[in-house]
Amino acid sequence: MTQFQHIDVEQTKKMVETQTAVVVDIRDEASFCAGHIPGSLHFHNRSMQDFLQEYDEDMPLIVTCYHGISSQPAAQYFTEQGYTTVYSMDGGFTHWQTMYPEMVAQGE
Repeated sequence: MTQFQHIDVEQTKKMVETQTAVVVDIRDEASFCAGHIPGSLHFHNRSMQDFLQEYDEDMPLIVTCYHGISSQPAAQYFTEQGYTTVYSMDGGFTHWQTMYPEMVAQGE
């Protein structure tokens, strides 16, 4: 069985800047709207089916949450759905915001 991998915020930043991965944010809607990684997608129960149909299973996914804990089972879920390269971002959005406050988008 394929397993997800861990990724740090520095590696995530490089992949975001080069657009070589899709960032999936699993936090609640209010938190996502208050601040998120630019270009990230808000993933929730209502968007799940559309996402799974729309995004190529070979495109690397980076799953992020608040602190890098909840993103781990979510990342494993994506591997079980057939996604081949899935990461859980260590430290979550909290760490991203600390490291790159200039790279925080707001709104949906």
